[in-house]
Amino acid sequence: MKKHLILILVILSSFAIYSCKDSSVFSISGNVENPGSLKKIFLLEADSANIAVVDSTNLSDQGKFEFKHKAPYANLYKLRVGGSIFDVIAKNGDAIDFSTNLTDNSHAYKISGSDESEKIKEFNKISNFYGDKSAKITQEYQDKAQAIGKESDSLIKIYLPIFQQNIKAYSVDILKFINANKNSLAGFYAATSLDQGKFEPQLIDYSEAIKDNFKDNPGVQKFIKQMADLKPVSVGHKAPDFTIAGIDGKPIKLADYKGKYVMLDFWASWCAPCRQENPNVVKQYAIYKPLGLNILGISLDQDKTKWEQAVGADKLTWSHGSDLKNFEGPTERLYHIEAIPSNFIIDPQGIIVAKNVTGADLEEFLNKTFSKSQQIVKIK
Repeated sequence: MKKHLILILVILSSFAIYSCKDSSVFSISGNVENPGSLKKIFLLEADSANIAVVDSTNLSDQGKFEFKHKAPYANLYKLRVGGSIFDVIAKNGDAIDFSTNLTDNSHAYKISGSDESEKIKEFNKISNFYGDKSAKITQEYQDKAQAIGKESDSLIKIYLPIFQQNIKAYSVDILKFINANKNSLAGFYAATSLDQGKFEPQLIDYSEAIKDNFKDNPGVQKFIKQMADLKPVSVGHKAPDFTIAGIDGKPIKLADYKGKYVMLDFWASWCAPCRQENPNVVKQYAIYKPLGLNILGISLDQDKTKWEQAVGADKLTWSHGSDLKNFEGPTERLYHIEAIPSNFIIDPQGIIVAKNVTGADLEEFLNKTFSKSQQIVKIK
């Protein structure tokens, strides 16, 4: 009987401890070693649009601080401790312990009480590793350019591939991270760091995998909707048909290119990156037009005269059309154009086989595509 009574008391005491936990807020108890003159700590909330200070507290003489804050949903928060920012993912009911040393130049910190915050720390470790490498590559290039007193094309040819390879390696590791953390908000925040143009298919797959998660987080839901909207015009899908007014006023239909390779090139006379890319497109067109490449330029200009002048100045000898309505034209909205230059390469079966490929990537894609198509023709 006595043993049963002890067991009941233990169970009741555990319930009492649990009931003391306030599930209506989250708390962050912090310790800052060597704070120097630091007197105040700030809590920032991050959403899909901005980052805003939502609370602040004084640092005690012993370097202690505490926040108690209500979270409408699990979300990313940031602690601003002097000149350093530390990420925390919190939800109501979390009791998080945080510590750091302000004299540590690596900005290392310890956190417990939140598995999600441990995950975001893991993501930041990956991000900082590649960020430091990028900074070193950039600094090395700048030092060598300064030594010769000018920007150098030969130096750019050396360092740009190194820089791009570092970004590629970062992206590979982040894809591994998000696929291993589909049930974690840290995975979502990591996913938003990827170049959407380059990793659209992977991000669409990821969004579908998490569509039943984080239903109360508006940032996540916005991302899922955005990816769902993009899916019909993503690689592997049939390009939606349209009709657009040509530069001569006659209608042009995508269906006119049935059975042919065609690149839809969205651009505008006022778009500096578009104009910078145009010489590369002209070069590739000259090479691959004889092998079957067609281009339909779709301008977002609203001033037809400026559009026509840019076509002539840049020697764009392919077909051109425009809704003359900037980003609000029906063709632009159909293809979800939110930035330019933007392009879609469509195969003879009407399937989108590439999207937003420019520069050396466009050259490489066309070379592979038309080398393969010519081999097929020879076999036939």
